[in-house]
Amino acid sequence: MMYSKLKRYALENELLYLFLHNRIAQLATIIAVLMIGGAALANVIAPADPYDLTSYDLLDSLLPPVWSEGGDTRFVIGTDDQGRDLFSAILYGTRLSLLVGVLSVTFASVLGVTLGLMAGYLGGRFDAVVMRIADVQLSLPAILVALLIDGIARGILPAQNHDDLMIIVLTVAIGLSLWVNFARTARASTFVEKNKEYVLATQIMGMHPARIMLVQILPNILGPIMVILTVDLAVAILLEATLSFLGVGVPANQPSLGTLIRIGTEYLFSGEWWIVAFPSLTLIVLIVSVNVLGDFLRDALNPKLR
Repeated sequence: MMYSKLKRYALENELLYLFLHNRIAQLATIIAVLMIGGAALANVIAPADPYDLTSYDLLDSLLPPVWSEGGDTRFVIGTDDQGRDLFSAILYGTRLSLLVGVLSVTFASVLGVTLGLMAGYLGGRFDAVVMRIADVQLSLPAILVALLIDGIARGILPAQNHDDLMIIVLTVAIGLSLWVNFARTARASTFVEKNKEYVLATQIMGMHPARIMLVQILPNILGPIMVILTVDLAVAILLEATLSFLGVGVPANQPSLGTLIRIGTEYLFSGEWWIVAFPSLTLIVLIVSVNVLGDFLRDALNPKLR
């Protein structure tokens, strides 16, 4: 009975119907949910806390996975150079990477959609200034923009506060490198919506422009914004991993996936392949699953792409 109700609702809801008939999107959703859930419950699932110095021993360093010769049953996929359980480190690292990614995309979307709404609705000089700034930023790779902002923040902030504020700095740096797509999409959609009858009617009624943008226009342009939000989440996670890999990301005592990969590359040629292999595989699977969901939403919400 429950299944029949779900099936009937799916027939009425086109997006759900398309999702239930797309095996790849379903698989990507399951993988993403499992990885996000595992990261969120790292305190419960992880055998040890990689941030707790008393939870690991240097004598256990560089142990291979349990199925390899010399493996230890306490460490399913081995340990890193400090003796930390690699499985625990990956769970905590994934949580940190997801946290920075979600915060960055949230910041970028709020900033970009706000500027895009105002540029599209108000037009004139404000629109020209915002779009010229966006054009200049589009000419630069996102990683260079994030590195520039991160470097400026490190130069301004006191050295003793770098580690404490690094997540905030990363969030702002990555967010400022990703706001352009949100702004351009919101602006283009606002141009279309503001000339429709329901918006013209509210203007005649004397509704404040800010209320028109937030109450009337914004709900009708959320479709393409959600697509960009999903795709840019994967981009933000990759940017965080890249910055941490370069040594300018999160502090070394709070390993993200990028930090774990950087540490692993130092031991790759000496035979300790697992230290870089498993964090890299985790990052790849996470990004691919989120990207597949983004592609599904893009195709589902745009009939021309089906």
